Amino acid sequence: MSEFRLSFPACVVAGKTRLSVEDLLLLRRYTFPEGVRTPDDVVTLLALNTCCPEKCPEWADYFVEQLAAFVVDHCYPIGSLDEINVEWVKRVLSNDGVIEGELELAAVLHMMDIARHVPPSLRALMLDQLRIALAEGRGAYAASRALRSGIGADDIAYVHRVLRDRLVPGASLLPAKIAILEAIDRQTAVHARHPDWQPLIETVLSFRSRTPARTEAPRRWLQVPDSFFLDGEMVA
Repeated sequence: MSEFRLSFPACVVAGKTRLSVEDLLLLRRYTFPEGVRTPDDVVTLLALNTCCPEKCPEWADYFVEQLAAFVVDHCYPIGSLDEINVEWVKRVLSNDGVIEGELELAAVLHMMDIARHVPPSLRALMLDQLRIALAEGRGAYAASRALRSGIGADDIAYVHRVLRDRLVPGASLLPAKIAILEAIDRQTAVHARHPDWQPLIETVLSFRSRTPARTEAPRRWLQVPDSFFLDGEMVA
């Protein structure tokens, strides 16, 4: 069993109903003086986010930026994401494939924004958040949508953010991502789609006949102790 314990002042803040700006200043000064840099720092950050029901607005930016920066900039492969990172996202930030926390969803999107390489499996996971939102109404993305049914402008912006440079001439999409977007298209009535959805889905379908471009995923040239990523006790 893990012997991890929150140190002061994190242990005091974790017991409070609301995490205030003053609490955040204390945490930044004493708990994370250099930011989130170690596995224990990540566990503390996640614990604080879970333990405090109410949080000041400043906490959201801090949580998202620090968690994303740790995974992308301080874990191998530095500056990129690989399948071990994706497995950690699935194990720690999602529940049966659904990201339920608003800040966790924002953190993963920010990871994708700042990483040089994003594995197709992570893009597929994030596209699936939209499919699940439409089909089942579950997850953080479902709660954030402007529409409760149908596809809106925010959904289209979300797809473009997840796929980023995948919808440009010369690019390619793997069948798994095409299948998710087709499922989203089937689940939504024609009259309930934003006008920009049809051009987007037509672009996606045009990728069916293309051979996926061969891109080499980043390699872990140095094996570092990333075992905590998959350690259930550390993140329980």
